[in-house]
Amino acid sequence: MSGAVVGFVGEWAFLSNFHPAWVDFDGDLYPTVEHAYQAAKAPSREDRTSIRLATTPGRAKALGGRFSPVDWEDRKVRIMKELLVSKFINVGLQEKLLSTEDWILVEDNSWGDTFWGVCNGVGTNVLGLLLMEVRETLR
Repeated sequence: MSGAVVGFVGEWAFLSNFHPAWVDFDGDLYPTVEHAYQAAKAPSREDRTSIRLATTPGRAKALGGRFSPVDWEDRKVRIMKELLVSKFINVGLQEKLLSTEDWILVEDNSWGDTFWGVCNGVGTNVLGLLLMEVRETLR
């Protein structure tokens, strides 16, 4: 059976980087992929800690948005994949991801992200592609 998940909300919210799921990054546990991803940009341990302790993924994103390492474009996809692998170590989340079978996963959004997702039908959907790679690895 073939299908698609378009938008990581409702029953598909577990696919979102904002979904609560402990992930390991550099030996520290973060409450969401978003927290860890944003912390990966931070230049100091102190900055990483403040992002890790942010009360919401949105706050973590705002804190991480202050930093733009010179090599970020070269590292960001690799880091995201590592974080997704860490997220889906959780058996419950693994089962949910595998339940999407061979469906296309599309990070549809309204905030204009055409790199990680698709907005108004335009985008490269890198997050969706990485999730499908992780799913394939788990099979």
